[in-house]
Amino acid sequence: MKILCVVGARPNYMKIAPILEKMDKYNLAHPPPKIFEYLLIHTGQHYDENMYNTFFNDLQIPPPDIYLGVGSGSHAEQTAKIMIKFEQVCISEKPDLVIVVGDVNSTLSCSVVAAKLLIPTAHVEAGLRSFDRTMPEEINRIITDSLSKYLFTTCRDANENLKKEGHPENRIYFVGNIMIDSLLRFKKLATLKIKSFEELKKKEYGLLTLHRPSNVDNKNTFKDISEALIEVSKKIPIIFPAHPRTQKKIEEFGFSNFFQKNLEFNHSQKKGVYIIPPLSYLEFLYLMDNAKLVLSDSGGIQEETTVLGIPCLTLRENTERPITIKEGTNILVGTNKNKIIKESFNILDGKGKTGKIPELWDGKASQRILNILLKEAG
Repeated sequence: MKILCVVGARPNYMKIAPILEKMDKYNLAHPPPKIFEYLLIHTGQHYDENMYNTFFNDLQIPPPDIYLGVGSGSHAEQTAKIMIKFEQVCISEKPDLVIVVGDVNSTLSCSVVAAKLLIPTAHVEAGLRSFDRTMPEEINRIITDSLSKYLFTTCRDANENLKKEGHPENRIYFVGNIMIDSLLRFKKLATLKIKSFEELKKKEYGLLTLHRPSNVDNKNTFKDISEALIEVSKKIPIIFPAHPRTQKKIEEFGFSNFFQKNLEFNHSQKKGVYIIPPLSYLEFLYLMDNAKLVLSDSGGIQEETTVLGIPCLTLRENTERPITIKEGTNILVGTNKNKIIKESFNILDGKGKTGKIPELWDGKASQRILNILLKEAG
């Protein structure tokens, strides 16, 4: 089985790494010829030299076999560039299967190309729905699922979403959450390897991520969130690994006075929201695992905090991961200043939400996926 495995943005790396690891282990454990012959395709949808190198090293992913280098642009420009370049790869390599993960533009683009070339597609993390079509990711999810032969889901809610949309049950496979495979695999390594934040472990702090255009591109929304964070940070310092794009918006809107630029609070009683550069996967995992609370507009962080047992406040009006609310540690607070402050203070007062680990979020999703593909390969 010749497989093209596609990544394009930071969250994709954590989702593809366990699959590559399991395929490598299977090939090593069995005599030639290889059952799984795979190529790792990096579209270059998101690219930062430092992040690129650290993430691939942290997750022990081999260097991409093919780098498309599409870069940034509007959704249409980026999608078109990926489709043009990925089509050339498919025609040249003639794969038996394309594996796409998540919900980014690369996921959509490569599934469309594969479908038109009659190449089966497997979508890892299928069936998630926010039911908000103003989100580009929601469009990507719906189209990718409609074109995929294998729909690998993280939870039973996702199965039900797919069934309601008319997807045949024999294409839907509940395998668990592949993000958690990476989380559980590298959690101990993060504790052993990350020394730069050891002093922070002795202190109580909050952790923040903020990147969605709906939050950082709207000046009034960003201001409300920032003012709420300042109030929370009077009780506990907040660490903010800020994406360069978010930092540009901070400068553009004149919000620099909301944030501290140096991480010195561990040596004093200073409070505040501390901007630091983007982190490697292991660094962020270490900080998340030791945080008092996490505030985020990310999808994957809702899942990771649920497994780590860390209270999470999601700065969005909806989520495609409702299981993290029903069963996990996640609370949807939107961008309402008062609600952000209230729920943060509840956590700091010891009244934070507790939860349980959802079904099959056990670090074995990649093995279940591999077993299904092995059965199909005969």
